[in-house]
Amino acid sequence: MNLIDVIGPVMIGPSSSHTAGAARLGLLAASILGSRPVHADIYLHGSFAETYQGHGTDMALLAGLMGWLPDDERIPEAMDHAGEAGLQYAFHKVDLGNAAHPNTVLFKLTGENGAYCEIVGSSIGGGQVKVTEIDGFPVELTGRLPAILTVHTDTRGVIALVTGTLANAGVNIATMRLFRSNKGGMASMVIECDEAVPQEILNLIGALQQIESVRFIASVL
Repeated sequence: MNLIDVIGPVMIGPSSSHTAGAARLGLLAASILGSRPVHADIYLHGSFAETYQGHGTDMALLAGLMGWLPDDERIPEAMDHAGEAGLQYAFHKVDLGNAAHPNTVLFKLTGENGAYCEIVGSSIGGGQVKVTEIDGFPVELTGRLPAILTVHTDTRGVIALVTGTLANAGVNIATMRLFRSNKGGMASMVIECDEAVPQEILNLIGALQQIESVRFIASVL
């Protein structure tokens, strides 16, 4: 934790968790989708579900989906701008279980290119966020650094191929987390990097035989 975490983010209020964090969750979700969202079903859990209108969580989530930062002065008018931008949306209350953080949202997003993605993320305090699930697969994304997300078959050598490709391109890995459904099943890697990864390098990783998909996710902090 640093001084900015303690003080809180520069933002349009009233709440760092319910407003600034919500905007960053929307930004991160749109980056994961990889396309401008045109339809969003947004399911709110716990404290988000109970207080989202009073704290501006609904407006902040939409603002983030449209690419606005937490300090954007347009956030209070986000609903009007969403309609003008062609973003159709609906908010729903949902119970995601006792294990879910109280400030959790489930996005079901469709992009203008036809892409579809389901994303679960939480605002964990001070404007900080964490995405814990993408399309039903467990992940851990904070948005602090640019990241690569792969989905691949759990076979020997995949990690070495991906990290070797990044090393040959001069991309430095900051952190890496691995997740898998079961031995030999589907798995994922979340690789946070010190800099943005060029598209040609993502294409090389995506062309590896064991890789099902690869996404680049921009930093939102």
